[in-house]
Amino acid sequence: MSNEGSKQVRYYKRRMNTTVTAVQIDLDTEGLTYTKWGGQQRCHRGDWLINSDTDCYTVSDKSFQRTYRQQSPGRYIKHSLVRATKALDSGKLTTQEGETAYSVGDYLINNSDDVSDSYAISEHTFHDLYELVDDHDITS
Repeated sequence: MSNEGSKQVRYYKRRMNTTVTAVQIDLDTEGLTYTKWGGQQRCHRGDWLINSDTDCYTVSDKSFQRTYRQQSPGRYIKHSLVRATKALDSGKLTTQEGETAYSVGDYLINNSDDVSDSYAISEHTFHDLYELVDDHDITS
């Protein structure tokens, strides 16, 4: 990644009306490779196939179990906070699934404080999906 985004890292939560349809890829497979976000992506047995009504992608099982909660059969909501910052320049970000290209103004997001579960999305999509969390709402 050529930059770490703006210096201001803030916490956000997923908007309540943004549930996704998710199916675990629980098949006897070595996984699959697909092209998305300007790079090769890889999913493995046990990962999750997500349809967010506007996009389709995979999420590692470890990340999914930590960040999503079931709302009804097949429907999930991301319940964990994310850390996000706006990209200051263009670049590529290594994700758990592969590599994602991003542009100036896109959001660089981390599902964990140690930045081991990162991804990037466009500014428009980010604001449709996430809302800022007040500092007093963040608990350690």
